[in-house]
Amino acid sequence: MASGMDSATLVLGAAGFIGSHLTDRLLASGERVIGVDNLSRGTRKNIEHLTGNQRFEFYEADLANREALPGILAKMPVRTVWHMAANSDIPAGIADPNVDLRDTFQTTFHALGAMRTAGVLRIAFASSSAVYGAHEQILTEDTGPLFPISNYGAMKLASEAIISAAAESFLERAWIFRFPNVIGPRATHGIIYDLLRKLQITDNELEVLGDGSQQKPYLHVSELVDAMMLICAKSDARLNCYNIGPADEGTTVRKIAETVLQHTSPGTPIRYTGGRRGWVGDVPRFRYSIEKLRALGWSPRMSSQAAVELAVEEIHREFYPETVGV
Repeated sequence: MASGMDSATLVLGAAGFIGSHLTDRLLASGERVIGVDNLSRGTRKNIEHLTGNQRFEFYEADLANREALPGILAKMPVRTVWHMAANSDIPAGIADPNVDLRDTFQTTFHALGAMRTAGVLRIAFASSSAVYGAHEQILTEDTGPLFPISNYGAMKLASEAIISAAAESFLERAWIFRFPNVIGPRATHGIIYDLLRKLQITDNELEVLGDGSQQKPYLHVSELVDAMMLICAKSDARLNCYNIGPADEGTTVRKIAETVLQHTSPGTPIRYTGGRRGWVGDVPRFRYSIEKLRALGWSPRMSSQAAVELAVEEIHREFYPETVGV
C-alpha cells in the first residue's frame, strides 16, 4: 500500500460523536482523512468546522449497503479503516433487532469485503463493554463466556468475530477497542444528553430510568481517542483487543443526575422509574480492568465522576449556547 500524503485514512461514522473527534485528531496529526457517514446518528454540524480543509473529504453513504464503499476506496489508496459506525441506541435495537443487524453488523461485514477487494489490510474497530453481558467479576479481555444481553452487544460481538476471521484470511492488523460509557461534546444520546433533553421538555421534575443505583465507568471522549491512537501505535499483533476505560469502578446514575441538576436546575425533584435496570438490555453494573492497556503506557487522567462533570458543562453549553461566557 502507498504511504504518506499519497494515501488516506478512512473513518466510518466520521460525522458521529466519537468519529468526529477521532477525525479531528487524525487531521491534527497530519493524516489525510476520508469520512463516511449515513447521518442517521451523526450530523453535518459535527464536521462543519472541517469545511475547506484540503486534507478531508466527506461522503454521505449507507454503509449497510455493500455497494457503498468500493467506489470510495477506489478514489485513493487507504492505509487504515477506522470503523466507528454503528447503531448506538440500545433500546432502539431492542425494539427492532434489524437496526443492529444493519447498522452494527452489516456495516462491519461489508466494510471487510470492500477492504479485501481494495487491498486495505488494517482495521481499527469500535466495540463495546456490551459484548461481555452481565458479569459480577472485573472484566478483562479474557473474561468469558461472552453472552451479551442486548442486540447491540450481540452484533458488536459478531463484528469482533468476523474481524477475527478476516485476520486469519487477509488482514495484516486489526485493533478491537472495547469502550465503556463514553461522554463529552457532540453526543447525540447517552445519559447526560438524555437528562438535559428531558429538562428542556419539562423542568418540574427529572425522570431517571431505573432506581439510580446503576454504577458504570465513564470516560471522556478526548481520553478515548488518546487511548485508541496509542494502541494503534504500540500494539502490533495481527489481532489486538483492549478494554479502554477509567481507573475507577465508575459513578452512579444517581450521582450523574444530581450533577446535571446542580449545573442546570438546582432543586428540581428527581423521579426514579424503579428497577435495577434502566431498560431491557441494560447492564446495571460492571467493572473494567485496564491493566493490559496500562502495560502499553496509557493511563486515564480523569476519574469517571470528573469526566461526568466536564461533560455536563460541555453538553450544557451545546444545549444553551447563549449562556457561554455568562
